[in-house]
Amino acid sequence: MNEFIGSMDITAKGCNLYYGDFHALKDINIEIPEKQVTALIGPSGCGKSTFLKIFNRMNDLVEGCRMEGEYRIGGIDIFDKETDVNLLRKNVGMVFQKPNPFPMSIYDNIAFAPRTFGVKKKRELDEIVEQSLRRASIWDEVKDRLRGNALGMSGGQQQRLCIARSLAASPKVLLMDEPTSALDPISTGKIEELMEELKKDLTIVIVTHNMQQATRIANKTAFFLLGELVEFGNTDDIFTSPVDERTERYITGRFG
Repeated sequence: MNEFIGSMDITAKGCNLYYGDFHALKDINIEIPEKQVTALIGPSGCGKSTFLKIFNRMNDLVEGCRMEGEYRIGGIDIFDKETDVNLLRKNVGMVFQKPNPFPMSIYDNIAFAPRTFGVKKKRELDEIVEQSLRRASIWDEVKDRLRGNALGMSGGQQQRLCIARSLAASPKVLLMDEPTSALDPISTGKIEELMEELKKDLTIVIVTHNMQQATRIANKTAFFLLGELVEFGNTDDIFTSPVDERTERYITGRFG
């Protein structure tokens, strides 16, 4: 069993992914640094979310999906037969576009992962629940209704709950697939502030259609187009002096 310790940078070499005969990702090579926010931008259907989901092996669940290439997190080959997929998903959390709280109490949502990984003592679970909700900047809003159903929360609260639920497993990487696209500006701002705080400890990769969001929160930005990685670099450079004409056309709204 491979253990995830030390550096948590993410690399892909020769990444090709197919859905049946459709070539969805084409020869992508990238090195994503640890403890920074990296944004994946590009038009709908360009492969951003497909690429993101590789790194906690969600594409394993898609029928007809096949892949080529080498994929490493912290130097560990995540497709090696020695790699425990459950351990991988513990270390690589995922937050989706639409909040997906479990239909149970706020407390039980957060305690779900620790219980799965063997934490049984109530005092330990209480500490993990409080710490996770605090890290997701939602403790003060929900501390008096932890036994209430999570489905009764607002959309922005539900999304921060889902982030807290991921944090309860003590991940080292957080993958976020358009986590604020369904939220109002205030909730979006809270989650952006949260990412700024979390990157001190976590490697964060976010898919976003909001280019202003990328400029606000991302240290690095990758531009995808038609399954190809067109350009990758410091966010300021991508948005002020892109190397590739296609990147410039996209970020200035002249694309297509």
